[in-house]
Amino acid sequence: MKFLSYWHDNAQAFAGAAECPVDGHYDVAVIGGGFTGLGAARQLAKAGAKVVVLEAENVGWGASGRNGGHLNNGLAHSYLAAKAELGKERAIALYKALDDSIDTIEALIAEEGIDCNFRRAGKLKLASKAQHFQAIARNFEAVNAEVDPDTALLGADDLKQEIGSPFFGAMLSKKSAMMHMGRYVTGLAEAAKRHGATIFENAAVTDHRQADRRHHLKTGRGSITADAVLVATGAYTPSTFGYFRRRIIAVGSFIIATRPLSEVEIAATLPGNRTCVTSKNIGNYFRLSPDNRLIFGGRARFSASSDHRSDPKIGAILKASLAEIFPQLANVEIDYCWGGLVDITKDRFPRAGCHDGVWYAMGYSGHGAQLSTHLGMLTADAILGRPDRNPMKRLEWPAVPGHFGTPWFLPLVGMYYKMLDSVG
Repeated sequence: MKFLSYWHDNAQAFAGAAECPVDGHYDVAVIGGGFTGLGAARQLAKAGAKVVVLEAENVGWGASGRNGGHLNNGLAHSYLAAKAELGKERAIALYKALDDSIDTIEALIAEEGIDCNFRRAGKLKLASKAQHFQAIARNFEAVNAEVDPDTALLGADDLKQEIGSPFFGAMLSKKSAMMHMGRYVTGLAEAAKRHGATIFENAAVTDHRQADRRHHLKTGRGSITADAVLVATGAYTPSTFGYFRRRIIAVGSFIIATRPLSEVEIAATLPGNRTCVTSKNIGNYFRLSPDNRLIFGGRARFSASSDHRSDPKIGAILKASLAEIFPQLANVEIDYCWGGLVDITKDRFPRAGCHDGVWYAMGYSGHGAQLSTHLGMLTADAILGRPDRNPMKRLEWPAVPGHFGTPWFLPLVGMYYKMLDSVG
């Protein structure tokens, strides 16, 4: 078993990073070389801006290369709850932004010629309990009537041709997609560079200050100045940007990938070949890879660390969850085990905008793979002075009480969710 991301191990690494010292002046400095930062950098460079990307590790090293490979449209959680909290207009705007985000990725892939196995697959939100299906059905009725008619409610019998495991029903979101995350992020970086962006790897930002109407950024490889800065680091935001760290809860999410499955095994496990997520608070998500592995993830432990090698139980916990859902794969070989951090906000809604002269886009709360490229591009448009189409603009974003960057309370949250799953 390899302790690294399947997406990293099965994609050509980006080879276009600048080798020269980090210096000079730029129109915009983008901090973070994932989907958000690279999507913004490409958009800015296409408009003629002089843009630099400062990535602390390698392109796609963080959440963009450590996720489950889902591009799910719609809201991560209940549309009804979002409508109650945000109001109907903003809830619909956010829902449609997630729809648009998949259209954006599809169009970008076609325009830039990125070979990353993009496919409209549809997503199943699977009801693990009978009462969960009742909640899913209520949510479906509102979604289907008010914002997304391209959805369907499936009963337990309907699911027999979709998945080789008993569930109480599901909501099908037909616009959802999947792709190879490693190949996409490399292609996105190549596109940003092709349009004129300068990309530095191993250039962590260690200091930021504003003076003389400019941003001054220091890295271990040198320093730059910029007229504007976009922070696109999500759960990997450094302490240099404490405002965002106090508002982002970094939670580990862990994933395993089996050996390639045979056609018989696929037919008995996931014949519908869709992205799937279960309805428990501590649930699981899974899909087939382009080479027919089952990629299976979940929150095996509540921690702010993504170094799964420090906890040898992670792979065993996920394999046990896999065997519970798919007993037919209880003894299947596991080829990959990896972890990553998810940037969660207190209310589970993303944020983008400008605070104290610094632009930002983050807080995707588990829906970043699909939304990040799109929201990065929308934020780039706002920086360029174009119409602001950010669905979350001017939404209040209070700090998490008692949180200053290290979420000490995560074990308590995990215990609470386990209790909820045991009783409801």
